[in-house]
Amino acid sequence: MKYSEAYEKAEKLVSEMTVEEAASQLLYNSPAVERLNINEYNWWNEALHGVARAGTATVFPQAIGLAATFNPELIENVAEVISLEGRAKYNKSIEENDRDIFKGLTYWSPNINIFRDPRWGRGQETYGEDPFLTSECGCAFVRGLQGDGEFLRSAACAKHFAVHSGPEGLRHTFDAKVSEQDLWETYLPAFEWTVKSAGVIGVMGAYNRTNGEPCCASKKLIKDILLDKWKFNGYFVSDCGAIADIHQNHHYTESDTESAALALKRGCNLNCGWIYQKLIDAYEEDMITEDEIKNAAAKLFAVRFLLGEFEEKRPFSDIPFEKLDCPEHRSLNLKAARESLVLIENKENFLPLKPSEVKSIAVVGPNCMSVTALEGNYNGRASEYITVADGIRRIFSESTVNVAEGSQLWYEKKNDWSGFANLHSTAVAAAKASDLTVLCLGLDSTMEGEEGSAASEYSDKGDKHTLFLPETQQKLTEKICEVSENVIAVIIAGSAIDPGEALRKHAKAIIHAWYPGAVGGLAVAELIAGIFSPSGKLPVTFYNGNDTLPDFENYSMENRTYRFIKSEPLYPFGYGLSYTNFVYSNASINISGGIKISVNVKNTGKIAGNEKVQVYAKYTDSECRTPNFQLCGIKSVYTEPGENRAVEISVDDYWLKAVDEDGIRKEPDRTLSLYVGGHQPDEQSTKLCGYSCIEIKIR
Repeated sequence: MKYSEAYEKAEKLVSEMTVEEAASQLLYNSPAVERLNINEYNWWNEALHGVARAGTATVFPQAIGLAATFNPELIENVAEVISLEGRAKYNKSIEENDRDIFKGLTYWSPNINIFRDPRWGRGQETYGEDPFLTSECGCAFVRGLQGDGEFLRSAACAKHFAVHSGPEGLRHTFDAKVSEQDLWETYLPAFEWTVKSAGVIGVMGAYNRTNGEPCCASKKLIKDILLDKWKFNGYFVSDCGAIADIHQNHHYTESDTESAALALKRGCNLNCGWIYQKLIDAYEEDMITEDEIKNAAAKLFAVRFLLGEFEEKRPFSDIPFEKLDCPEHRSLNLKAARESLVLIENKENFLPLKPSEVKSIAVVGPNCMSVTALEGNYNGRASEYITVADGIRRIFSESTVNVAEGSQLWYEKKNDWSGFANLHSTAVAAAKASDLTVLCLGLDSTMEGEEGSAASEYSDKGDKHTLFLPETQQKLTEKICEVSENVIAVIIAGSAIDPGEALRKHAKAIIHAWYPGAVGGLAVAELIAGIFSPSGKLPVTFYNGNDTLPDFENYSMENRTYRFIKSEPLYPFGYGLSYTNFVYSNASINISGGIKISVNVKNTGKIAGNEKVQVYAKYTDSECRTPNFQLCGIKSVYTEPGENRAVEISVDDYWLKAVDEDGIRKEPDRTLSLYVGGHQPDEQSTKLCGYSCIEIKIR
């Protein structure tokens, strides 16, 4: 069904409503209109990395981990599974006449904000710091959720529009001030691509203001850009409570009634919150018209028609409940977890190990048996979890496995420190009794995340105070490194972490595992044992923990991310080690009918592996700042040992444009080169990976 057809049906249905009935439908918990055979519908549902908050579902790696796969095709497959499980849940909910929150098909995912600052707690929900990677992952996720059939399999929603990435504690009052150049070069591209290329059916506004205007009532963002410039067909929803903020926290209006009227007139169709209860007051005070109310309602019902709610035979109604976290979906989950893991250190090729040669192995650290650390936030509940300790026991089944947490993730200063020293001793004993130690460190969603859901002395309402590990984990690390010669560190976290000098010097290998999903512990154990070759790449820059970062409240991209950083990072964006080697050759470009890069990729090692081919642009312009490099193409390529693959990557001209101070994309007037390889073409990546990218000069 085309959107125009669905909207026509919606208009007809809404025309039969009273103004009060139509206004009631603009709240996320829309009531039934029995005389028109309209059931109640709750719009609020989440599917960030699996159907969330509604019981059993496959729990995939957190979004930042999916981004680390550098594999949009895999992400689309993941999203398709999520939508199938969502339909299976929906089918049973409808049978039971259960239409409560988290039971519908309108998923407020993906989060395509830019992870501009490594301290932001919700950065784990995003696809990283780069606008191209975020656009590719976001579009893939939207296509997977929505499908390409006559009806939407589920309805995706890109959020939070726009210029939103912390601080969490200020989000209800904050004004994100941003230049036109940064707005159009960094903060808007992913939204533009999900709207214009992937056809996302929903967009959610942010809590904050952007350049003075509340995002959920912004003439510039909603009307001028989203509706007029991009021709968005779909619905716009406020973040939860954001319309209340317009009056109560931003002080932009004089009353809640005025806020409701302003948001509706500016293009916000649906209120997650309660302020749209004031719409009838606004209507009676001539702040808004009946047509404005009914036009908004028609946009919402067009989505419900596209989902097939009013069909005599509901689409996808044959998807069975048994699809939830089924073996087929768990298999895809394991694949996603494998590809998400990033090997950032591997001294003297210490990994992989041969399980048959390991007599004893210690698995220690606060995340070694943690299910919470597997999940991340905005998660469902899997039917089975495999922690790192569980995974090691399975893969190293002939070895003696000694397990001890050794410390908590963090400690409250009011607690007696001696209790933590005693915990350390159990981990030290396990390490002393073993040939090698897998040290599982990091964070979880109680430490970094959304305001109100993450709180510890390590963070401020979900945002980290530091890029180093918590003190108790640093102390544990020092003790383990003193007694164990062979340490493999596994850091589970949703953001960039500096492992610390002791670990960087002593550990034989370091794996950054993100929040790897329900079977993530098995993937970690398989990586250590060489069952597969690691292929994950960093979707964010890892800074040195002692670096002075720009002010958290400063939204300028100056000296932020790999695109504008001025110092050498700890580990660069796009970096990740493998157990095999790839050689690039015969790179060429074809610009007839679009830009296409061709290159041969040969696996010269002794193990099969996925290579994440990356294309970067380097361009300069005399009139405006340009990035150090700009990622503009990615391709996941699987090769057997000795195999030579011809690879072709399309590059959209959009990503080769300079963005001037007015936010206008233009042809750069100086140099333009493309680089193709398995990493970013900066000096540090070349040094860490041991080879250079191939440069193709265009001018």
